[in-house]
Amino acid sequence: MKGGGARNGALRALVIQHEQPTPGGHVHRWLEQRGAEQDLFRIDAESRDPDAREYDLIVSLGSEFAAFDDSVPWLARERRLLADAVQHEVAVLGICFGGQLLARELGGRSYRGETSEIGWLPVRSRDPSLVSDGPWFQWHFDTFTPPPGAELIADSPAGPQAYVIGRSLGLQFHPEVTTEIMDSWVAVYRHELDQEGVDPDRLLARTYELAQHTRAAAWRLFDGFLERIAGLREVVRDP
Repeated sequence: MKGGGARNGALRALVIQHEQPTPGGHVHRWLEQRGAEQDLFRIDAESRDPDAREYDLIVSLGSEFAAFDDSVPWLARERRLLADAVQHEVAVLGICFGGQLLARELGGRSYRGETSEIGWLPVRSRDPSLVSDGPWFQWHFDTFTPPPGAELIADSPAGPQAYVIGRSLGLQFHPEVTTEIMDSWVAVYRHELDQEGVDPDRLLARTYELAQHTRAAAWRLFDGFLERIAGLREVVRDP
Protein backbone atom coordinates (compact mmCIF):
# COMPACT_ATOMS: atom_id res chain seq x y z
CA MET A 1 0.00 0.00 0.00
CA LYS A 2 1.42 3.32 -1.07
CA GLY A 3 0.88 6.70 0.54
CA GLY A 4 2.08 10.26 0.07
CA GLY A 5 1.92 12.61 -2.86
CA ALA A 6 -0.82 14.84 -4.22
CA ARG A 7 -4.44 13.72 -4.49
CA ASN A 8 -5.55 12.68 -7.95
CA GLY A 9 -9.29 12.52 -7.39
CA ALA A 10 -9.31 9.12 -5.68
CA LEU A 11 -10.23 8.73 -2.03
CA ARG A 12 -7.07 8.84 0.11
CA ALA A 13 -7.26 6.74 3.27
CA LEU A 14 -4.82 6.26 6.15
CA VAL A 15 -5.44 2.94 7.93
CA ILE A 16 -3.83 2.73 11.37
CA GLN A 17 -2.92 -0.81 12.43
CA HIS A 18 -1.63 -1.30 15.97
CA GLU A 19 -0.06 -4.77 15.92
CA GLN A 20 0.35 -7.67 13.52
CA PRO A 21 -2.72 -9.75 14.58
CA THR A 22 -5.24 -6.89 14.08
CA PRO A 23 -5.33 -6.11 10.32
CA GLY A 24 -7.99 -4.18 8.43
CA GLY A 25 -9.75 -7.11 6.76
CA HIS A 26 -12.97 -5.87 5.17
CA VAL A 27 -11.80 -2.25 5.53
CA HIS A 28 -8.98 -2.84 3.04
CA ARG A 29 -11.18 -4.83 0.68
CA TRP A 30 -13.91 -2.20 0.73
CA LEU A 31 -11.45 0.66 0.15
CA GLU A 32 -9.85 -1.24 -2.72
CA GLN A 33 -13.25 -1.85 -4.31
CA ARG A 34 -14.07 1.85 -3.96
CA GLY A 35 -10.87 2.81 -5.81
CA ALA A 36 -9.16 4.37 -2.79
CA GLU A 37 -5.46 4.98 -2.33
CA GLN A 38 -4.53 3.26 0.94
CA ASP A 39 -1.66 4.12 3.26
CA LEU A 40 -1.23 1.36 5.83
CA PHE A 41 0.35 2.84 8.95
CA ARG A 42 1.82 0.32 11.42
CA ILE A 43 2.06 2.82 14.23
CA ASP A 44 3.67 0.25 16.54
CA ALA A 45 6.54 -0.33 14.10
CA GLU A 46 6.95 3.01 12.26
CA SER A 47 8.36 6.27 13.58
CA ARG A 48 6.79 8.57 11.00
CA ASP A 49 4.07 11.05 11.88
CA PRO A 50 1.57 11.29 9.01
CA ASP A 51 -0.11 14.63 8.38
CA ALA A 52 -3.88 14.14 8.77
CA ARG A 53 -4.53 16.87 6.19
CA GLU A 54 -3.09 14.69 3.42
CA TYR A 55 -5.99 12.23 3.70
CA ASP A 56 -9.73 12.23 3.11
CA LEU A 57 -10.32 9.48 5.64
CA ILE A 58 -8.49 7.98 8.62
CA VAL A 59 -9.40 4.53 9.93
CA SER A 60 -8.18 3.49 13.38
CA LEU A 61 -8.46 -0.28 13.85
CA GLY A 62 -8.74 -2.46 16.93
CA SER A 63 -5.92 -3.31 19.30
CA GLU A 64 -5.01 -5.66 22.11
CA PHE A 65 -4.09 -2.58 24.16
CA ALA A 66 -6.40 -0.33 26.16
CA ALA A 67 -7.28 3.15 24.90
CA PHE A 68 -6.85 4.48 28.45
CA ASP A 69 -3.33 3.06 28.94
CA ASP A 70 -0.94 5.96 28.49
CA SER A 71 2.05 3.66 28.97
CA VAL A 72 1.52 2.30 25.43
CA PRO A 73 4.50 3.83 23.55
CA TRP A 74 2.60 5.03 20.48
CA LEU A 75 -0.66 6.09 22.14
CA ALA A 76 0.20 9.79 22.46
CA ARG A 77 1.18 9.92 18.77
CA GLU A 78 -2.15 8.49 17.70
CA ARG A 79 -4.06 10.83 19.98
CA ARG A 80 -2.34 13.79 18.33
CA LEU A 81 -3.10 12.40 14.88
CA LEU A 82 -6.79 11.93 15.67
CA ALA A 83 -6.99 15.37 17.27
CA ASP A 84 -5.43 16.93 14.15
CA ALA A 85 -7.84 15.02 11.92
CA VAL A 86 -10.88 16.31 13.78
CA GLN A 87 -9.47 19.85 13.94
CA HIS A 88 -9.00 19.87 10.16
CA GLU A 89 -12.34 18.12 9.51
CA VAL A 90 -10.79 14.93 8.17
CA ALA A 91 -13.27 12.08 8.52
CA VAL A 92 -12.37 9.37 11.06
CA LEU A 93 -13.71 5.83 11.39
CA GLY A 94 -12.75 4.34 14.75
CA ILE A 95 -13.20 0.60 15.25
CA CYS A 96 -13.27 -0.88 18.77
CA PHE A 97 -9.99 0.47 20.23
CA GLY A 98 -10.09 3.19 17.58
CA GLY A 99 -13.63 4.18 18.54
CA GLN A 100 -12.70 4.27 22.22
CA LEU A 101 -9.57 6.34 21.60
CA LEU A 102 -11.45 8.82 19.41
CA ALA A 103 -14.09 9.20 22.11
CA ARG A 104 -11.40 9.75 24.73
CA GLU A 105 -9.58 12.33 22.63
CA LEU A 106 -12.81 14.28 22.10
CA GLY A 107 -13.73 14.42 25.78
CA GLY A 108 -15.30 11.05 26.53
CA ARG A 109 -13.84 8.39 28.82
CA SER A 110 -12.43 4.93 28.07
CA TYR A 111 -12.30 2.42 30.91
CA ARG A 112 -12.51 -1.24 31.85
CA GLY A 113 -16.10 -2.35 31.45
CA GLU A 114 -18.15 -4.34 33.92
CA THR A 115 -19.20 -6.74 31.16
CA SER A 116 -17.06 -8.24 28.39
CA GLU A 117 -18.50 -9.18 25.00
CA ILE A 118 -17.07 -11.89 22.75
CA GLY A 119 -19.03 -13.37 19.86
CA TRP A 120 -21.56 -12.51 17.18
CA LEU A 121 -24.03 -10.35 19.06
CA PRO A 122 -26.88 -7.94 18.24
CA VAL A 123 -26.85 -4.24 19.02
CA ARG A 124 -29.74 -1.88 19.71
CA SER A 125 -29.64 0.54 16.81
CA ARG A 126 -31.37 3.91 16.69
CA ASP A 127 -30.58 4.18 12.97
CA PRO A 128 -30.71 0.73 11.32
CA SER A 129 -30.17 2.28 7.90
CA LEU A 130 -26.66 3.25 9.06
CA VAL A 131 -25.87 0.64 11.72
CA SER A 132 -27.96 -2.51 11.43
CA ASP A 133 -28.98 -4.51 14.48
CA GLY A 134 -26.37 -7.12 13.58
CA PRO A 135 -25.19 -9.58 14.56
CA TRP A 136 -21.82 -7.83 14.72
CA PHE A 137 -18.62 -9.34 16.02
CA GLN A 138 -17.53 -8.26 19.48
CA TRP A 139 -14.30 -8.94 21.33
CA HIS A 140 -13.71 -6.37 24.04
CA PHE A 141 -13.29 -5.95 27.76
CA ASP A 142 -13.23 -2.14 27.81
CA THR A 143 -15.94 0.40 27.10
CA PHE A 144 -16.30 4.18 26.85
CA THR A 145 -18.60 7.15 27.20
CA PRO A 146 -19.42 9.03 23.99
CA PRO A 147 -17.76 12.44 23.75
CA PRO A 148 -19.78 15.58 24.43
CA GLY A 149 -21.89 16.53 21.43
CA ALA A 150 -21.86 13.01 19.94
CA GLU A 151 -25.04 11.30 18.77
CA LEU A 152 -25.39 7.77 20.14
CA ILE A 153 -26.43 5.53 17.26
CA ALA A 154 -26.34 2.07 18.88
CA ASP A 155 -25.70 0.40 22.22
CA SER A 156 -25.86 -2.96 23.99
CA PRO A 157 -26.12 -4.06 27.63
CA ALA A 158 -22.32 -3.67 27.84
CA GLY A 159 -22.32 -0.02 26.74
CA PRO A 160 -22.21 2.25 23.65
CA GLN A 161 -21.72 0.55 20.28
CA ALA A 162 -21.76 3.40 17.74
CA TYR A 163 -21.71 7.19 17.84
CA VAL A 164 -21.43 10.02 15.34
CA ILE A 165 -19.62 13.27 15.98
CA GLY A 166 -19.02 15.72 13.18
CA ARG A 167 -17.70 13.82 10.16
CA SER A 168 -16.56 10.85 12.28
CA LEU A 169 -18.03 7.52 13.37
CA GLY A 170 -16.87 5.51 16.37
CA LEU A 171 -17.74 1.83 16.72
CA GLN A 172 -17.32 -0.69 19.52
CA PHE A 173 -17.89 -3.77 17.36
CA HIS A 174 -15.70 -5.16 14.55
CA PRO A 175 -17.18 -4.84 11.03
CA GLU A 176 -13.73 -5.50 9.55
CA VAL A 177 -13.58 -9.12 10.72
CA THR A 178 -13.11 -11.79 8.05
CA THR A 179 -12.85 -15.55 8.39
CA GLU A 180 -9.06 -15.24 8.01
CA ILE A 181 -8.87 -12.72 10.84
CA MET A 182 -10.99 -14.91 13.08
CA ASP A 183 -8.80 -17.94 12.41
CA SER A 184 -5.81 -15.85 13.49
CA TRP A 185 -7.48 -14.36 16.57
CA VAL A 186 -8.59 -17.74 17.84
CA ALA A 187 -5.00 -18.97 17.53
CA VAL A 188 -3.32 -15.89 19.01
CA TYR A 189 -5.82 -14.99 21.74
CA ARG A 190 -7.08 -18.45 22.67
CA HIS A 191 -6.25 -17.75 26.33
CA GLU A 192 -8.87 -14.98 26.43
CA LEU A 193 -11.53 -17.30 25.03
CA ASP A 194 -10.64 -19.91 27.64
CA GLN A 195 -10.85 -17.33 30.42
CA GLU A 196 -14.27 -16.17 29.22
CA GLY A 197 -15.63 -19.69 28.61
CA VAL A 198 -16.09 -19.15 24.86
CA ASP A 199 -15.96 -22.27 22.66
CA PRO A 200 -13.49 -21.47 19.83
CA ASP A 201 -14.91 -24.11 17.49
CA ARG A 202 -18.43 -22.72 17.79
CA LEU A 203 -17.10 -19.20 17.34
CA LEU A 204 -15.31 -20.15 14.14
CA ALA A 205 -18.28 -22.10 12.83
CA ARG A 206 -20.56 -19.11 13.40
CA THR A 207 -18.05 -16.83 11.67
CA TYR A 208 -18.01 -18.99 8.54
CA GLU A 209 -21.78 -19.38 8.64
CA LEU A 210 -22.28 -15.60 8.73
CA ALA A 211 -19.45 -14.67 6.37
CA GLN A 212 -21.55 -13.59 3.40
CA HIS A 213 -24.08 -11.74 5.56
CA THR A 214 -21.47 -9.89 7.61
CA ARG A 215 -19.49 -8.81 4.55
CA ALA A 216 -22.63 -7.26 3.05
CA ALA A 217 -23.48 -5.57 6.36
CA ALA A 218 -19.96 -4.16 6.63
CA TRP A 219 -20.13 -2.74 3.09
CA ARG A 220 -23.48 -1.04 3.83
CA LEU A 221 -22.08 0.43 7.04
CA PHE A 222 -18.88 1.69 5.38
CA ASP A 223 -20.77 3.16 2.42
CA GLY A 224 -23.30 4.82 4.73
CA PHE A 225 -20.50 6.32 6.79
CA LEU A 226 -18.70 7.59 3.70
CA GLU A 227 -21.77 9.22 2.16
CA ARG A 228 -23.88 10.35 5.10
CA ILE A 229 -21.26 11.22 7.74
CA ALA A 230 -17.96 11.84 5.99
CA GLY A 231 -19.62 13.45 2.95
CA LEU A 232 -17.14 11.82 0.57
CA ARG A 233 -19.43 10.15 -1.93
CA GLU A 234 -18.21 12.38 -4.76
CA VAL A 235 -14.63 11.02 -4.60
CA VAL A 236 -15.63 7.35 -4.59
CA ARG A 237 -15.47 5.20 -7.69
CA ASP A 238 -18.41 2.84 -7.99
CA PRO A 239 -17.42 -0.87 -8.20
